[in-house]
Amino acid sequence: MAYKTITTILTDAVLNASSFPAAISLSEHAGAHLDVLCLGLDRAQPGFYYAGASAMVVQDNLAQAREDALALEDQARKTLEGGAINWSTTGLSAQMVALNGVIAHRTRFSDLVVLPRPYGEGRGHDSEAIVEAALFNGAVPVLITPDDAEVSGSFTNIVIAWNESTEALRAIRSALPFLQAAENVSIAIIDPPQHGPERSDPGGALSQMLSRHGVRAEVSVLARTMPRVSDILNRHVRDQNADLLVMGAYGHSRFRESILGGATRHMLEVSEVPILMAH
Repeated sequence: MAYKTITTILTDAVLNASSFPAAISLSEHAGAHLDVLCLGLDRAQPGFYYAGASAMVVQDNLAQAREDALALEDQARKTLEGGAINWSTTGLSAQMVALNGVIAHRTRFSDLVVLPRPYGEGRGHDSEAIVEAALFNGAVPVLITPDDAEVSGSFTNIVIAWNESTEALRAIRSALPFLQAAENVSIAIIDPPQHGPERSDPGGALSQMLSRHGVRAEVSVLARTMPRVSDILNRHVRDQNADLLVMGAYGHSRFRESILGGATRHMLEVSEVPILMAH
C-alpha cells in the first residue's frame, strides 16, 4: 500500500499553518496527489435567529462563508503553483449542520487526511467536527499535526499504541507506508490484561505481522504508573525520541470522550508529535 491521494482541509490560515505544509511535504515524499478543500463555514446556529430574520441572516452568513472559501482557495493556489506535486483545490461553503456530509464526500476516496489539532486556543467546535467527520463519516485515516510541527515527509522513530483493539489495528495498517520507511518502531503496550488473548506474548502477533511487511518493531510493555494512559504514552514518545504516534481513535463513544475525557481527546490536546489515527 502507498498513499496516492492525500487530502487536507483549510478553514483558517493561522490554524492550518502547520497542517498545510505537512500535507505538501507528505505528498511530495509519497508522490501523491494533494487534494485541498478550502472550506468557508457558516458557524451560526439557525435556531438562534429571531423570527423573520432567518432567511436574510442565513443568506448573509453563507455569502461570507463563500468569500472565506474563495480567499482560502486563492492563498492555497499561490502556495502550490510551481510546486513538484500534482494538486487540486476546491472552495466550498457549508453550514455546520451539513458538515458531516461535505467532509465524508470529499475525503472518503483519500488514502490519508492531514488536519490540525482540533483542541486548544482559537479552536471552535468546527475543528473537532471536521476531524470526527473524516474519521467516522469518511472512514479514512487522519494525521493530526500539532501547532508549529515541521513534517519532513517521512518519520524516523515511530511509536505504536497497541491495546488489541480494532481501531488500533486499523490505524497500524493505515500507517504501513510510514512504518516501512522508519528506522525504529516501538510497540507500546500499557498494563496488558493478565487474562487476555495475548497474555503470554504481548504484542507478539502484531510484531510478526509487521515483520512480514518489512517492519522490525520492538515491544515495550509499560506499567500503568500514571493516572492517564495518554500521559504514559507521551512519556514513552519522548523517551523514544519519536516523531510520530500511531493509535486507534475513540475506543469509547464520542459523547463519553467529550464529557468524561479519554485517551484520544487528551492525546490530541497535548501531543507534541503528529498522531496518525483511525477508527
